[in-house]
Amino acid sequence: MKTLIISILTGIFLFGTNSNNGLMEIEGILYSDMGNVTIKSVDGNISEISRIETQGKSEELFVAPGLIDVQINGYMGVDFSGPGLTIEGIRKATKALWKVGVTTYFPTIITSDIDRIKENFAVLAAAKNDPEIGKSIAGFHLEGPYISPVKGFRGAHLEKYIKLPDWKEFQEIQKAANNGIKLITLAPELEGAISFIQKCVATGVVVSLGHHNGSAKDIQQAVDAGAKMATHLGNGCANEINRHHNPLWPQLSDDRITPSIIADGFHLTKEEVRSFYKVKGADKTILVSDALDLAGLPVGEYTRGERILLLTENVVKLPKENVLAGAASPISKCVGVIMDYTQCGLRAAIQMASTNPAELFSLKEIGKIEPGKRADIIQFAMVNGEMVIHKTFVAGELVYSKQ
Repeated sequence: MKTLIISILTGIFLFGTNSNNGLMEIEGILYSDMGNVTIKSVDGNISEISRIETQGKSEELFVAPGLIDVQINGYMGVDFSGPGLTIEGIRKATKALWKVGVTTYFPTIITSDIDRIKENFAVLAAAKNDPEIGKSIAGFHLEGPYISPVKGFRGAHLEKYIKLPDWKEFQEIQKAANNGIKLITLAPELEGAISFIQKCVATGVVVSLGHHNGSAKDIQQAVDAGAKMATHLGNGCANEINRHHNPLWPQLSDDRITPSIIADGFHLTKEEVRSFYKVKGADKTILVSDALDLAGLPVGEYTRGERILLLTENVVKLPKENVLAGAASPISKCVGVIMDYTQCGLRAAIQMASTNPAELFSLKEIGKIEPGKRADIIQFAMVNGEMVIHKTFVAGELVYSKQ
């Protein structure tokens, strides 16, 4: 049996015989308690975690579960909502995400023509079954088209495609996705939204409230119906809102809601992130990138479908609507930012970027480093407050190495 023995702290590689070319042994500083450990895995799953003593480390290298991003619209030029989506394109995006520590993600399709949505979900469903990249695609996220049509709240979503919730239509979309849609973002104030939420929940789809101007009553009814997330809280919101009656306070005050936030240093201010964190804490917060396909490309103006977008060094803007269109940074950037903004530790940051989404979406195989879990592991350094990924493993297989 072929074995691959990897010693991260020493940087020495010894190749033996392991039929699945899987990760067998890895040493590093465990993110959760800062102790030095050796992690062993067999057939792609973690089998043993042992405490060790190390001396003479030249660089502190940590080990943690791979990051899980449940809202990512594309990456490195591959747009999950765009025309001509292919499995090869998804493969390109997936491999690029491995380089930044993302071992699991939900490709996200936004508001657009329904036929396009169906076509692209069908391609994503095929990619989910691909033997090389399928383990990294745990499900899909449909963001829209059942969102607020009001300027500001709709964000960069095109108004012409926004509509009221339609259960029959959604079933057709879900069929095209081979039942892979695990998360849907919608507006609770729309006509028919509450019954739509109930039906989604009954079929195992997690409902998140986003791009909406729901009242406190709308939000309470949606949560009572089973909605349990808020999509990129603080974004997908008009630039000017009533200081008392707005969508933020009801979502923050309801303990049943777990918000996702884009902590890239630009979508939310430091004070917003700190306040959201103080209210929800590490147990009820999920980090997402909301990255667009432009992430990783040169700064400039791009045409995407019927939208002209401006990619800056930090974010993607929709100048026509004077709103942000998405992020230009991967979720690994958010880990360092939230540690800086809230002064939380690495354990809490990884919990929000991996453990919490795994638990919310019942991804029982991943999200933690413990015996029996799939060996989705990242090895990284923290350099000037930012994660620098050295190695990424998916199911025990080395899928990226910095060297």
